[in-house]
This record gives sequence, C-alpha cells and structure tokens, in this order.
Amino acid sequence: MKGKLIVIEGTDCSGKETQSKLLVEKLNKEGIKTEYFSFPNYASPSGKIVGLSFLGKPYLAHELVEKEASNIKEKLSDVDPSIVDKVLDELGESLSKGWFPETAPNVNPKVASLYYAADRLYNLDYINEKIESGTNLVLDRYFYSNMAHQAGKLSTKKERSEMYDWLYDLETNKLELPDSSIKLFLHMPTPYINLLKAKRDEKLDENEKDEEYLKRCESAFLEMTEKYNFEVIECTKNTISDVSLENIKTPSEINAEIYEKVEKLMK
Repeated sequence: MKGKLIVIEGTDCSGKETQSKLLVEKLNKEGIKTEYFSFPNYASPSGKIVGLSFLGKPYLAHELVEKEASNIKEKLSDVDPSIVDKVLDELGESLSKGWFPETAPNVNPKVASLYYAADRLYNLDYINEKIESGTNLVLDRYFYSNMAHQAGKLSTKKERSEMYDWLYDLETNKLELPDSSIKLFLHMPTPYINLLKAKRDEKLDENEKDEEYLKRCESAFLEMTEKYNFEVIECTKNTISDVSLENIKTPSEINAEIYEKVEKLMK
C-alpha cells in the first residue's frame, strides 16, 4: 500500500514545523510509519537558492560565510585577522538581504513561483520513493504555500484565482508532483503574527519583514483553503477578542485538533 502525503500549511508563526513534527511522532507511536519533510528544503542546493538568494535567510547567509571562512583566512594570512573577521561579518549581513533589489514580496509572482517549484521538483524522487515504499510523509508546506504567497501579490480575486490555477497546473501536471491526500491549514491571524514575531530571536527574512504582504497572504490562504477543500484549524481561541498572547491556543491544543482530523481522514 502506498503512503499518503499529509500537508500542513499555515500563515506565518502558526507553528507548522512544531505541529508537523508532533503529528509524525504521534502517528509513529500508533504504528503508522510516517516521516517529516519540509519545503523549501534548505538542506538541498535548490532550497538554498530559495532561502539565500530569494528570501535572504540570515542564518543561511552566515552558514555560507562560515563554511568558506577558513579557506578565506588561509589565503589572507598576511592580513590582520580582526579586519578579515569584520569583512566576513559584513559579507554575511550583505548576503542575508537577498539578491533581488525590489525584495522578495515584490518579485514577479511567476518568477518567484518557479524558484519554489524547482526546489520541489529537485526533491521529487525522494518523495515518490517514500510514498511507493508505504511511508506516509507529513509535509511542512507544499505547493499550496506557493499559491498563497504569490497570489497574495495580486490585487483582484480574478487575478488570484488565475494564479492558483496556473500554479496547480504547473506543479501537478507539468512537473508531475503528487497532490496531497490530507490537507490542513493552521490559521494564525496577522495581528497575532506580529505579537509572535516580536518574541523571535532569529532575524526576519524579506517576506517576514513586510506586514502588508503578510496580510495579503493571509487573505489568499483563506481563499485557497476554500477552493481546495482544506481542513482549517484556528490557532486562536477567539479572533474577536483583544489580541493577546493568552488568546493563542497551546501547541498541545492545536495538535489534538490536528490529530483528530488526520485520524478521521486516514480511516
């Protein structure tokens, strides 16, 4: 029996990675062979292109500089080490801004889409191998993220609908990516995203810095989840009340809802 693709999508700060890994842990405890995988796959060359040159992930930039630091220092052994260290630090900061002068949220949506799609295609053999072997894969983001993030750049519902259709055709038909058996969406409203971002130690990438872009993506996600029949899980207890950290559901509360839906759908 083939394995299933279980996709967990969500707005920024909704806990996609945490919830995906908790779900994998629970399913394996039930004897259901399941593994975790995420997109973009920043460990792969294609994922590094997305994370570094497009998004400007600060930690990827500093990892790249650190990887080459010893070679650079060896070649510059006659230069004051403190000067070399300073240049390397500045290089890391420069690379972490991304390579598109207009910044990621403003790159043409079809151009941006192709970077993300290429990363999924690069990792397609791995996905197919797992599914064919009977292993379930919980995907922390899939091509539906591409739909929402790129359609979020467009101003009319008609344009966004056309973008959803264009991307679905690109990824499932032209690139032959398998669609998911189970689709879940974690909805963290944008006002709460801002609260949670303020608590992060990690520097924000180009998308995460743009609050207006995140609002548009939230709207696009909600359109998309209706169009593609997602199971929607609210991450807040009451979206009408005052925005506060206390109004956010705990990870265990959210995971219980996820597991209940997945268990039902797998049967």
